[in-house]
Amino acid sequence: MTRGDEQVRVRFAPSPTGQLHIGGARTALYNWLYARHHKGTFILRIEDTDRTRSTEEYINAIIEGMKWLGLDWDEGPYRQTDRFDVYKSYADKLFAEGKAYYCYCSPEKLEQRRQEALAQGKPLKYDGRCRNRESVQEFKDSRIQGKNAAIRFKMPQEGETVVHDLIRGRIVFENVQLDDLIIIRSDGTPTYNFTVVVDDVDMNITHVIRGDDHLNNTPKQIHIYAALGYEIPLFAHLPMILGADKTRLSKRHGATSVTAYKEMGFLPDALVNYLVRLGWSHGDQEVFTRDELIQYFSFENIGKSAAVFNPEKLLWLNSHYIIKSASEKLAELVIPFLIKQGIIEEGQSLNKEWLSKAITSLKERSKTLIELAHLLRYYIAEDVEYNEKAKSKFLNEKSRDLLIELKDKLTDIREFSVEEIEKVFRTIIEKHNVKLGNLAQPVRVALTGGTESPGIFEVLEIVGKEKTLKRLEKAIETIGNS
Repeated sequence: MTRGDEQVRVRFAPSPTGQLHIGGARTALYNWLYARHHKGTFILRIEDTDRTRSTEEYINAIIEGMKWLGLDWDEGPYRQTDRFDVYKSYADKLFAEGKAYYCYCSPEKLEQRRQEALAQGKPLKYDGRCRNRESVQEFKDSRIQGKNAAIRFKMPQEGETVVHDLIRGRIVFENVQLDDLIIIRSDGTPTYNFTVVVDDVDMNITHVIRGDDHLNNTPKQIHIYAALGYEIPLFAHLPMILGADKTRLSKRHGATSVTAYKEMGFLPDALVNYLVRLGWSHGDQEVFTRDELIQYFSFENIGKSAAVFNPEKLLWLNSHYIIKSASEKLAELVIPFLIKQGIIEEGQSLNKEWLSKAITSLKERSKTLIELAHLLRYYIAEDVEYNEKAKSKFLNEKSRDLLIELKDKLTDIREFSVEEIEKVFRTIIEKHNVKLGNLAQPVRVALTGGTESPGIFEVLEIVGKEKTLKRLEKAIETIGNS
């Protein structure tokens, strides 16, 4: 559904007062998908008029989070702080047409009246006492001279405002409940509900797709659009994301920012796939390619109920994407995690073909890049530390002679491959009439420090002949010294 025959133009307009939140990322994703589905335009706009809370650090974090998720924008990023003159000109236009007025009520007086209204059970809205001032006379009044006046927008005081929401359907607001909101503060800075309309007008936004926490702002904004004489965009308000306890998703439920999930070793495609399913569906399909998401996305399949964030489901999806990802790609992505865990040093290079092979052996055991990096440790490190329980159970006199024989025979083979290594193992277990596990488990502890790993022949091949012999020698000495 489009506004007339216009090309779709949507925007993601975060406030840089914190990291890119999961809820904001989903809003950005839905806007991006809608634009791509309709071959429209996706705009990034930074709403940074809150100077006390907006920071360059958060702006950069939002931009980097968008890039990491692969949500490329066609225009922007625009910043509201670069557009103050534009907002002032629109406010002056409304004032000149009698659709806005100067308000000289001090914050202290406004709070006093608010408390009085609260005590009397009246609506907590501006009482309108500056609305009907005789402007010429009041400008002559010395009591209100100066630069301390705010500009308020005249809301209709009767009737109703109807929002035809693309997700929720018809929503009615009684105009008597609407406040004459401030559009320019007394310090000259514009307010959210005004700037968002001016920006949407200037950027010719056709659809406003945002969280339903903005729903109560919509009737106010509709009247500002109308007062400025512009066509009203279509609205789609997304249901909230809740934690497992059915309260609004917050830090008490765990990580909530995109940056945090990146640092926890999640893949962007996994997070995108998970976020899109928080409220949207396409039959029973769970896993989607980007092209499929673009092809299938529509408002018709967005639910009206709040979605519940399930970390376990996200972890399952991430595991799926790690398994399906090319090992060569994972080899690049895992490097920062290897550095962070101290497995390699900054700038240290690893053979990419070898690393990809090592990763292939571990992909199905890794739910995150952190886990993958941790498992790679025994392939990369010069030495390993033994799990005490594993050491006690498998590195003992029962296995010592088998390890010595294995070390001697491995020393003699020229091609250190899975096939040749397996031949050596088979020769030894057949000679001593023991099960493979009687040899493989001690070797596994010697090579990895623990009792779980990929196939032992594959592990030895990837660790390499030199390290394998050193670790076997260490295990034999450990048994001798115990």
